[in-house]
Amino acid sequence: MEQVSDKQIKKATPTLTDQMRTIFKGVLDPIAGFLNHLGLMPNTMTILGLIGNVIGAILIASGRIQLGGIIVLLMGPVDALDGTMARLRGMAGNFGAFVDSVTDRYSELVIFMGLLYYFMQQNNSMAILLVYASAAGSVLVSYVRARGQSLGWDTKTGILTRMERYLVLAPALILNFPIIGLWIIAVFSNVTAIQRIVDVRKQAYQTQSNKDGLAGGK
Repeated sequence: MEQVSDKQIKKATPTLTDQMRTIFKGVLDPIAGFLNHLGLMPNTMTILGLIGNVIGAILIASGRIQLGGIIVLLMGPVDALDGTMARLRGMAGNFGAFVDSVTDRYSELVIFMGLLYYFMQQNNSMAILLVYASAAGSVLVSYVRARGQSLGWDTKTGILTRMERYLVLAPALILNFPIIGLWIIAVFSNVTAIQRIVDVRKQAYQTQSNKDGLAGGK
């Protein structure tokens, strides 16, 4: 019984993504139901979202940043539909969540790759470093949570989760101010990763404290 309690995942504060899905549930559910009725599978929508982001990244790499930004913006709702479709089908499960999470990482990284290629053509060293820092921070935000979960500590804390990064990057691309968006993501995604590391550390100490308390009470 003690081992089960030590590995129990802490109930985390809902992220902006969770809140947006709750707010727009009345819109997403009918659309997802219609797509289900057409016979589309949730994983099909996941892959379509990834393909859309690849197209957006290609446009960005070719210098058509605003058009690429519009494609990236349109892929946001597509990304939200796969989970809703799975829930309505009664198919929501760990593997579907796994596929969704992996494709989310690919989608983000392929957009950063498009920006990296574009700025390499411009010989813009500062922008290249910003793309690297943004990509690293974005991956670390997800990795810290995943690694924490594998040890029994969930963490959703932080000021720039995936939804916030999407809401920063897509408008920055559409308005043709990609460097501003990259500065925000480069700084605050890494701050978010550090916030999650600190949160996991607190949970780890709390777990150890609980163990010590149980041992002391024997």
